[in-house]
Amino acid sequence: MEYSFKRGYSPELGRIRSALEEEFPTEVREEGGRLLLSYGALKVIEVSVEGKKLVVKTESSEDVADEVVLDTNKRYRNFLEKATGYTAKQRLQQAKKEVGKS
Repeated sequence: MEYSFKRGYSPELGRIRSALEEEFPTEVREEGGRLLLSYGALKVIEVSVEGKKLVVKTESSEDVADEVVLDTNKRYRNFLEKATGYTAKQRLQQAKKEVGKS
């Protein structure tokens, strides 16, 4: 998924790494301009910046307890808000606009 940055939120990888480390208490690796980690219900979280967009790719784990899924989703939403400046509701509105343009 691609996400836009709100005015005042820089597309700087160091700032985004800090947001990841705040939400996901696990090791964050950097490889080739990408941040990689694994946490809870997400086997792989890959974060990069392309142009002025935050690009996030995820791969879910199978057979994970519901409470782990809920915790992981909450942390993921919090990370996106810290990284982009947009709430989940605002990101949904932006996604709908993008679909409407297509």
